[in-house]
Amino acid sequence: MLDPRRVELPPERLRWRCDPDTLGFDTTDDVRGGADIIGQDRALDAIRLGLEIRSHGYNIFVTGLTGTGRTSSIRRLLESLDRRRDDLVDVAFVQHFRRPDEPRCLVFPAGRACAFRSRMGDVFESVRSWIPEVLRSDPFRRRQAKAVAELRRRRERMVTVFEREVAERGFQLVETGPEGARRPALAPVVGGKPVDMDELPRLMVQGKLGRGDYEKLNAAWPELMDRLEQLLVQTREIEREIDARVRKLEREHVEPILRRLLDRVARDFRDDRVRAYLDELQGFILDNLRAFTEAGVEIPEAVLKRPFEVNVIVDNTGTRDAPVVIERSPTFVNLFGTIERIADGSRDGSVDFTSIRSGSLHRANGGYLVLNLTDVLEEPHVYTTLKRALKNREHQIRGFDTLLLAPVASLKPEPIALDVKVVLIGDAELYALLYEWDDDFRRIFRVKAEFDTVMPRRRANIRRYARFLRRLAEDEGLPPFHRTAVAALVEEGVRLAGRRDRLSTRLGDIGDIAREAAYWARRARARTVRAVHVRRSVEQRVRRANLGEEKLQELFEDGTILVSTRGRRVGQVNGLAVYDTGDHVFGRPSRITASVGVGRSGVINIEREAELSGRIHNKGVLILEGYLRQMYAVDKPITMSASICFEQAYSGVDGDSASSTEVYALLSSIAGIPLRQDLAVTGSVSQKGEIQPIGGVNEKIEGFFDVCRAHGLTGTQGVLIPWLNRGDLMLRSDVVDAVRAGRFHVYAVRTIDQGIELLTGMPSGRRLRSGRFTRGSVHAAVDAALREFHERLRRAEDGGDADARSDDRRRR
Repeated sequence: MLDPRRVELPPERLRWRCDPDTLGFDTTDDVRGGADIIGQDRALDAIRLGLEIRSHGYNIFVTGLTGTGRTSSIRRLLESLDRRRDDLVDVAFVQHFRRPDEPRCLVFPAGRACAFRSRMGDVFESVRSWIPEVLRSDPFRRRQAKAVAELRRRRERMVTVFEREVAERGFQLVETGPEGARRPALAPVVGGKPVDMDELPRLMVQGKLGRGDYEKLNAAWPELMDRLEQLLVQTREIEREIDARVRKLEREHVEPILRRLLDRVARDFRDDRVRAYLDELQGFILDNLRAFTEAGVEIPEAVLKRPFEVNVIVDNTGTRDAPVVIERSPTFVNLFGTIERIADGSRDGSVDFTSIRSGSLHRANGGYLVLNLTDVLEEPHVYTTLKRALKNREHQIRGFDTLLLAPVASLKPEPIALDVKVVLIGDAELYALLYEWDDDFRRIFRVKAEFDTVMPRRRANIRRYARFLRRLAEDEGLPPFHRTAVAALVEEGVRLAGRRDRLSTRLGDIGDIAREAAYWARRARARTVRAVHVRRSVEQRVRRANLGEEKLQELFEDGTILVSTRGRRVGQVNGLAVYDTGDHVFGRPSRITASVGVGRSGVINIEREAELSGRIHNKGVLILEGYLRQMYAVDKPITMSASICFEQAYSGVDGDSASSTEVYALLSSIAGIPLRQDLAVTGSVSQKGEIQPIGGVNEKIEGFFDVCRAHGLTGTQGVLIPWLNRGDLMLRSDVVDAVRAGRFHVYAVRTIDQGIELLTGMPSGRRLRSGRFTRGSVHAAVDAALREFHERLRRAEDGGDADARSDDRRRR
């Protein structure tokens, strides 16, 4: 028979205490050393590998629970690296004169793009000032007059010869048409005055023009008009030739000066693409020389200046370290840039190369870009565009409507070459999904860094906690943390970890507790944060989130939910369940009952039949049946119909942590042996009767303790937990105090046999060589009951067959 004292855990095994006097400081102000990244050596080694390998595809995917400091750790790690680079670049766009819808992309060493932009502004000012001076200078005008003098004399001779012939034939050259659009015409001369051809008949009737002269003028008119048109064509050709000769002369005067000016720029910015742009700009200037003499009059100066503008979209002036960009809102525009529609006085909603805007992908070029995968996947087209950019190592900026992502611009800027490391933060499920179904993903993100939620509870890691709290106080202006507060926060870290030999790395949660503790310290006008403030912080955090727990507790207290914490009952055990509301986890007991009878149905899971049972719970019931077979079906079949139920459970049941509880209830119901109701049970069972560890052990114990305390502690109440969970205990102080006072008990059992002895007060029994169990044991009573079930069923079936044979004889 098991002595309960052999499996009862002493108070010192129920909660680990951090002794403040062993920390080696009075407050966190005394803590020395940097606030390094806590408990993520494996992940940091993987990240460092991915960052330092420059080969294509070595981008990094970071997994782990939120609150483990992934983003802050990545930022601090990136900042701690030797990020000095001599090859950072600026990116700018300029006009492409041959293909205006494909702006030219220029890449400069860091800081040179702005210098180039300033230089081109100087070029524009120079060109705008000296071109008009050159074209208005006396030397140029003299050469211009000399170059066109012969053509003008030829034109004048042609006009003089034609005027003489016209005069000889009774006509005169005149100008007709409205002002500003006048052109040469022929008019007959009558009485020494030019008149309109339509007036000749009237003048002849009036006797002012003889018939012979009239007929002579009419006959000459068509021929002279043809000659006039020929003259006009010839003079226009001469004028075009004059204009061409003048333009050639203008280019000859301007081009050497312009070439020297642009050559100096090209020498200062040695790049083939810059040289190509300057050559095209020179051609544009020479083709539009007269526009510079009319700037601000017929052509707006802003329009004339635009070809000289340089749109710098990435400026690394003064930057010596590779950039680290954490994009917290990775919309398409924020990440990949856009082409803005610009509506101003000179460009009514048009777009050109000055409308191009960069995104964080371009600003991180040469460095590191940190993104959250969930945010990326929520934005339309972002993930596919990011993959394409990383795969091709270049990106072409496009213009999209920010809401509909519909193209709004016809520009196709030249793509920007990319040299960027992307760190993508996500969860393990998304990583597995993308790795399985997306071939590009596995080629692009070759390094996986997984953040752990726990770390060993070593002295060095406790010191890291202290350094973390010191940095938190410094960064956020909090009071320093006393060693008692640090010890209390370390204990909370152990409780969050779920194991006494581990510390939680979810520093987001620890930081929140610390911040709220600092708030309560200030409320109390304390100069330092102490353990009492940490406890107040934890209590208030629970109070804010445990309304559902309190409402459920009220149902236990007023008897709405039936749970017995005293006495003994057949086929009834107190199981333990954990409730997770998202921001709060708590445990409460649940009454588990079993009923049995003769039959062949086996064990019926009522939750499964009602579709309230999860797959893991179903598995636990099947394991239970396996345990029954290996224990009692050695020399006979198990012929029974049994049902197991979680009473007053309406929202579904899952998990196998109640499978040992179900075994106890079923054995009690079969043998008719009552079980203690002042004990609650948790633990899964194997087919061999071993009690296996479960999760949420602290919350389950505390939940039953709260119900027992509400009903009144008797000194005999307690909880049976798996032996392997004894290292996970980090119970509340009030539970530990009750155990120390002998008012509550925690037992750690290894097997069903140990548990059944505690619950029944009877020996579990062992199998003898005869195949039977020791007399007076629980197993013997169960075995005997199952034999009786089998005999009853056999007799019932045999009796039914005898009656059937008798009926057959009577019919015959």
